[in-house]
Amino acid sequence: MKYRNIYEADGEDLERHDDERGMIADIFYNKNINHVAVVKTHGPAVRGNHYHKNTTQHILMTSGTMRYWWRHIDSDEWHCFDVLPGNLITTPPNEVHTLVYTEPGEFVVFSEGKRGGKDYESDTFRVEPLDV
Repeated sequence: MKYRNIYEADGEDLERHDDERGMIADIFYNKNINHVAVVKTHGPAVRGNHYHKNTTQHILMTSGTMRYWWRHIDSDEWHCFDVLPGNLITTPPNEVHTLVYTEPGEFVVFSEGKRGGKDYESDTFRVEPLDV
């Protein structure tokens, strides 16, 4: 899992522009994004409990909060991160992820690889639900 906040400068090729009208913050630059979707959760809810063998996913939290749990498929050690609006979480291939909401929330998911339309389940491998 990789984390960054889109509103903070982080030394990558991403830029932020501020003026009297407001702000424009780059989310990606030179990425091969194959699919974008909005996910709304009415909370409380659990999503995920799966991994992707070939797809990298980027989750941009837009409202609410969630607890993001992850582990590599070859490990039993879970890690946890509290995701707030503006946080961008990158999930690489072979990383099991579970998203836990205690309240309503929304995020935008950007996928590098098959993850949309008729290919939605083609690179999704379910695991036993995390007991949270």
